[in-house]
Amino acid sequence: MLAALLSHFTRRLMVAVPTMLALSIVVFIVLRLLPADPLGMMLPPNATNAEVDALRHTMGLDRSLLVQYGIWLGQVLQGDLGRSISSGVPVTQLIAHTLPATLELSFVALFLALLISVPGGLLLYVLHDRRGELVADAGLVLLISIPGFLWGIFLMLGFGVYWPVLPFSGRFSSDVVAAGPTGFVLVDFLVRGQLGNWLDALSHLILPATALALGFSPLIVRVLRASLLEVSHEQYVTVARLRGQPEWRVILRHMLRNAFLPTLTLIGVQFGFLFGGTLLIEMIFSFPGLGNMMVQAVRNHDLPLIQGISLVFCAVILLINASVDCLYAVIDPRLRTT
Repeated sequence: MLAALLSHFTRRLMVAVPTMLALSIVVFIVLRLLPADPLGMMLPPNATNAEVDALRHTMGLDRSLLVQYGIWLGQVLQGDLGRSISSGVPVTQLIAHTLPATLELSFVALFLALLISVPGGLLLYVLHDRRGELVADAGLVLLISIPGFLWGIFLMLGFGVYWPVLPFSGRFSSDVVAAGPTGFVLVDFLVRGQLGNWLDALSHLILPATALALGFSPLIVRVLRASLLEVSHEQYVTVARLRGQPEWRVILRHMLRNAFLPTLTLIGVQFGFLFGGTLLIEMIFSFPGLGNMMVQAVRNHDLPLIQGISLVFCAVILLINASVDCLYAVIDPRLRTT
């Protein structure tokens, strides 16, 4: 079984290689067609034309796009994403410092979304053809229409300003020192036994993660409810009911696992949007993650940093989708040979 799952996972990763290559070409060409000049960040305002031409030659910007892309791709394959124009720090170092924060925020948001959506989907299924179904459907439509960044503003105003019970800026308090091997502060603080710091970091995650979860969970609720309605007419469900099993046991033991398969597919697809949605949420909550750094890179016309972050975003999303496909194969063994 393990060998089959590894083979399944490897095939999915191999399919992702052409996608990464195509994205790198698109990002590279589009950034160089923009009117912004990255050299303006590296030279003083009174720089001469000779100094501009010398720096352009040093950076290889005077060569054709094909040659520039070939040089850049060769460096990427060696693990070198270049240096940030605005700070001079290697792009890989900057990404390694901020990526754990964004991943931590995304996975906490996914966990909260599942805590909200699974009971919500079960509740809407139970209310099917009952008096409260219309009200529940109207509430779900309302929740779907509110984007994650708007939830972020609501939560910040409600629980950070008017009723200040949770912090809404940064990753942890200013008097907390985070130093650990993984970069995931919840893991590092827990491993080092620093419960106070762990609670402080968790409190900083609650509002931004909840904002992402509230924007993500209504779709899961809708798909899970539809899947439960679909499997409710299957023969094995009818047999379970004829045996006299309680309805809650039929739902939890027999229906939920099969109904969760389409939901799992949706989670894999939508998690990419959730991961990308951290950009606005990190800006709102001043969260020092990859999305926040991307905004700063765009403002500074920092081409190497923009290219590096774009590649990492794509790689993470493809890796997560491959992992979800593998998890799908665990739940449904028929897919392991496909």
